[in-house]
Amino acid sequence: MIKFDPIKTDPNKIKLLEVFDNSFPDRNYLIVHRANEFTSVCPKTGQPDFGVITISYIAKKKCVELKSLKYYLQSFRNEGIFYENVINRILDDLAGMLKPKWMEVKGEFTVRGGLQSVVTSTFGKK
Repeated sequence: MIKFDPIKTDPNKIKLLEVFDNSFPDRNYLIVHRANEFTSVCPKTGQPDFGVITISYIAKKKCVELKSLKYYLQSFRNEGIFYENVINRILDDLAGMLKPKWMEVKGEFTVRGGLQSVVTSTFGKK
């Protein structure tokens, strides 16, 4: 069954995320996580969407734990959601938990119907 929820944050998804203390909160250093096998579902056609999600951020006090991030991203696998919505939801969820100095979430989705889509959303100042 395909679940369609266009923007609303899902508390069950957020519960999947874990954080840990940033050992260098006074240093501006860039953290980049890339998920090469992201999958969600097109809410119009019910067909799978595939893409690469890149999460880049400059941490303040907290960093995201990678295994939990993997499970969080996998939780979109059966969800009917537009590209724009999934990227903004990931940004809202992560920025809400981590409260970073700066964050960018970029989705590079595979070609469909001759079109390739890239969606980028940012939080804070670099």
